[in-house]
Amino acid sequence: MLFELNEFLVCLGLIACSCIAIEIGFRLGLRRRAISDETDRTHISSLQGALLGLLALLLGFSFAMAVGRYDARRALVIKEANAIGTTLLRTEFLPAEQRNEARKLLRAYVDSRLEFVNARLDEEWLKKTFTTAASLQAQLWSIATTATTQDPRSVPAGLFVTTLNEMIDVSEERVAAFYNNVPQPIIALLVAVSSGALGLIGYGCGLVGRRHLPSTILFSVLSVMVLIVVLDIDRPRQGLIQVSQGSMLRLQESLRGGP
Repeated sequence: MLFELNEFLVCLGLIACSCIAIEIGFRLGLRRRAISDETDRTHISSLQGALLGLLALLLGFSFAMAVGRYDARRALVIKEANAIGTTLLRTEFLPAEQRNEARKLLRAYVDSRLEFVNARLDEEWLKKTFTTAASLQAQLWSIATTATTQDPRSVPAGLFVTTLNEMIDVSEERVAAFYNNVPQPIIALLVAVSSGALGLIGYGCGLVGRRHLPSTILFSVLSVMVLIVVLDIDRPRQGLIQVSQGSMLRLQESLRGGP
């Protein structure tokens, strides 16, 4: 759900939550100011340091998780392009009629895999790309089955089957990577810890009777920016940071230009 929301609205919402947390903390601190002493202020200062350290740790882990998933998606694009390209080359081992049909299906298959990316969050479009890809895979597998049935001991046909099988496996890996996001409870925990840390900063400001707005707001905005970058990296269908489809596009161009 969170990864389908507009990124700009999420950013505004997080900044609003930060400001509210700071203001609530500040007002609570003002109420306690009259009865607080130096021990209270020292205690709050220690808690601030501990909570900010916890926030930094959580942000670091979340960023690493998001980047790891991004790298996995990028590697799978190259892996799938290589698998399809190798399958295309090994169609040379097939009889002429089957070879031409397999090449035609592979061209359509590359187009369907790029449509899978272009569908973004359109569920109907995504289902259509899944159906099209499955149909093309079945037709290609039928060609492989025919080739191996005609000559069960044919090494060239076996090579074609091997790369075709890898191509089909990689397609499912890419679908799984698409749905593999940083767990939303971790994002919720980040927001909660961030709000708590900012609220405690506001509380400390209330105890001394001064807001320190420039530095507090700067810290809250920077925290939100880091969280937004984590969300952006981890959203394969929208946002500014997207996995390049260069390998698949070059393969598509090569297929359109002929074998």
